[in-house]
Amino acid sequence: MAATHQSSGSPRLAPAPAFAPQERDVRKLSIDTIRALAMDAVQRANSGHPGTAMALAPLAYTLYRHVMRVNPSDTSWRDRDRFVLSAGHACVLQYSLLHLCGYDLSLDDLERFRQWGSRTPGHPERGHTPGIETTTGPLGQGVANAVGMAMAERFLAERFNRPGHEVVDHHTYAICSDGDLMEGVSQEAASIAGHFGLSKLIVCYDDNRITIDGTTALSFDGENHVARLAADGWHVQRVEDSEDTDALCAALLAAREERERPSFIQVRSHIAHPAPNAVDTAKAHGAPLGESEVRATKEAMGFDPERSFWVDERVYDHMGLHDSGVAAQEAWAQRERAWRERYPELAEDWDRAWAGQLREGWQAALPSFAAGEQIATRSAGQKVMAAFGSFAPTMIGGAADLVESTKTVFGGAGEFSRVHAGRNVPFGIREHAMGAIVNGLAAHGGMVKPYGSTFLIFSDYMRPSVRLSALMGLGVVWVWTHDSVGLGEDGPTHQPVEHFAALRVIPRLWVVRPADANETAAAWRVALEREDGPVALLLSRQNVPVLDRSRLAAADGLERGGYVLWDSDWSAGPGDGEADGDSRAAPTELVLIATGAEVAPTLAAGQTLAAQDRRVRVVSMPCMELFEAQSPEYRESVIPREVPARLAVEPGASMSWWKWVGDRGDVLGIDRFGASAPGPKVLEELGFTAESIAARASALLKGQTPAPTS
Repeated sequence: MAATHQSSGSPRLAPAPAFAPQERDVRKLSIDTIRALAMDAVQRANSGHPGTAMALAPLAYTLYRHVMRVNPSDTSWRDRDRFVLSAGHACVLQYSLLHLCGYDLSLDDLERFRQWGSRTPGHPERGHTPGIETTTGPLGQGVANAVGMAMAERFLAERFNRPGHEVVDHHTYAICSDGDLMEGVSQEAASIAGHFGLSKLIVCYDDNRITIDGTTALSFDGENHVARLAADGWHVQRVEDSEDTDALCAALLAAREERERPSFIQVRSHIAHPAPNAVDTAKAHGAPLGESEVRATKEAMGFDPERSFWVDERVYDHMGLHDSGVAAQEAWAQRERAWRERYPELAEDWDRAWAGQLREGWQAALPSFAAGEQIATRSAGQKVMAAFGSFAPTMIGGAADLVESTKTVFGGAGEFSRVHAGRNVPFGIREHAMGAIVNGLAAHGGMVKPYGSTFLIFSDYMRPSVRLSALMGLGVVWVWTHDSVGLGEDGPTHQPVEHFAALRVIPRLWVVRPADANETAAAWRVALEREDGPVALLLSRQNVPVLDRSRLAAADGLERGGYVLWDSDWSAGPGDGEADGDSRAAPTELVLIATGAEVAPTLAAGQTLAAQDRRVRVVSMPCMELFEAQSPEYRESVIPREVPARLAVEPGASMSWWKWVGDRGDVLGIDRFGASAPGPKVLEELGFTAESIAARASALLKGQTPAPTS
């Protein structure tokens, strides 16, 4: 049947596409080939999710063959349509499509599905398989990634298009599952997409009514999903039969014509169709069908059951997108060339944006801060953003309803809204979706260092998205303020304790906790220059002193993760002694290591001990990941192994620090929850004053082990 459109209660028929009658046979053959490849790949691997891929074969075929504008020969074409398989467990569906449509993915790759080193992993992985836009699998993430991509398209179109010269004009498509809609991140993302009116976002929902545990009657039949999305401000349609490619195409074309709202198409499907015994069963969701059921299904489709990974040449001829993709890209390239000639300055920004680069001169524009000034590192971050903001015109981001607190705003750059794609995104209280949307902005391309910010404690809400940003190596920045118990009166519900350690264990994530305003400027420089992954900036609520760099090492030591900030052997200033590996009159007795706001009291403690004729070194270690990446020789020059008395100071879980202090060192951390009181009082009670740090260090020098703070 034709698709129906639901807006304000009165459905109407969508326009029907015109298909040549002679195409129907090869269309069916192509769809069944997708199903056969999915069954064969999962069966060969003895692992995977065949049922959803089989059910969605007609929808995916229609999207790739008749609707999307892509070029398999150039997967980085800037104005291609984007496709996100949020139901990442059905990745064998997309792999089969990519192969048949002419992407650089072979039958051999399909035969190695889910094997070590293959290009067809168990869930789609960005950068691993040609044609995969984003890494999905954790349900709901892909929906929010798609929202971010649609926002990127909207922003870039508004910034670069000119009347008669459009270089940005594409759609973002996604397929989601029951599980995607159950996850809260998808609802957060759907809400903001509807609010912003992202009309070039089209999400198709696979309504197969099956989950791993059984039918959706167990847990998901109590709501009207279409009505929910309509209430969120989406244009909604229903296709009652997933086998009806005419209705599917009609619904997709109607969605493309929508100009005011994102589109949601509910497609009623039957998992594992047309398998005679596995159809509509939970078993078909997450396990191979079995040799006998694969054989029976191939017979039902008219395929030779003795053949595996077989493709009729007519399918390749019918589904190949090379010629149409090259033609579409060339037509766009002609428009882009005319635009470049007319707007050369815009073109320079355009190319820089796609290269992930800022305008020249941004490093020199970064501020420096005078010694002795008291300024919270979040406030310093605000000044740094103001300094480089004009050099990064396609950098957008925002906060989860906390921009006045996190101070992450580009002044005068406007807000992203339904009517204007400004640079400041009001994400609302949607931390999880914010993280996934920022990932989508970055994955789209053309957006320099998108960012999201909130209190550090709420990074817990964002963790799945943060992890995926690291897994994909996305160039995003996470700005988390109120970074310790020093935030004070809000108490332990808002005071991060375990968060430093929890974030540091995420591979490829750089976690940077700057000591003062000048280290904050250096931290932003590191974040903006990194090309292969995300950077998290942990910034203080409370004021901290700007350290006197005339007597201390320069703040750009942050670029190496950890550096000698001060040494008691320096008679005049930095470099006058062992900081560069020179010999010294007497060996170091004690190394104090600290991060963030605790560097200043740790430095004061070290200088107090030095006045008592102790030979002390103070190390600022704002980023463990960068420090660990340095050469062994450099690390040894900063924290010598010959000095066993090492005290690490950080108001968080101590577990991150033992590898640096060793079994004869000590950690002044917090292995408990905080307390509600003014910030200075909390820090005092938990031992984070210069006096307490000095006492702890003295005890270490005397071989004593202080009792843990309780």
